[in-house]
Amino acid sequence: MKKRIKLITAVIAGTAILLGAVWLINESRYPNVQAFDDHFTRKFLNKDKKVNDGFYEFKSKAGQYTMWFPEEYQLLHENNQQYVRDGNFYERWRASSIKKYKGENQINNIQATFSEARKQENEEFSAESLLRRRFNVSKLEKLETDEVRIYYQSAYIYFRGAEKYVINDKNKHAPNTYVAYVADKNSKKVIQLSFNSIGGRSDNSEPIKEEWFIKLCKSINFNKPNNGDVRG
Repeated sequence: MKKRIKLITAVIAGTAILLGAVWLINESRYPNVQAFDDHFTRKFLNKDKKVNDGFYEFKSKAGQYTMWFPEEYQLLHENNQQYVRDGNFYERWRASSIKKYKGENQINNIQATFSEARKQENEEFSAESLLRRRFNVSKLEKLETDEVRIYYQSAYIYFRGAEKYVINDKNKHAPNTYVAYVADKNSKKVIQLSFNSIGGRSDNSEPIKEEWFIKLCKSINFNKPNNGDVRG
């Protein structure tokens, strides 16, 4: 009886060691960065495609686009409102990164909302409406690539209680919020992309680099239409 118990114990221990070794081998295949530490986030990323320093390729689960994803971020998925998908027509996700700045935690957030209900003739009006809601201004910054048109704006936003304050003058305060409306030139697809930074105090966050945000916008690559079907 004792020999049988010892044998069973040895088999269990051996199995545990084997499973642990397999797990370690599988984990070692992923880059040693925050994005791949999270099992949900890694489902969206191509571990073999580091597209730029600090970025990996992100592929939409709706199958509609790819873009760059910063390696220090992780997708939020604690509840069903943080990642939302409706078939191939709609997808929304949020990602967050926490780092130290001036001795305090700084939380940086990205949110992307994909849809394809846009009417091209209303494109600029839709972009203006989005930015007016966020920044109380309708003036747009605009740039284009071969594949997309990008409308964007930035400002410093803070709250006192429930009251929202917006400083649009970049000479008075570096922006902590960016919003972009990225429209595909070849279909009705669009992504609303936003980025904001929250420091330990509202005035103690590291300035967001506009070039970094624009790089994210330009990295969006919508899938090409298939046989006239704009759903890609």
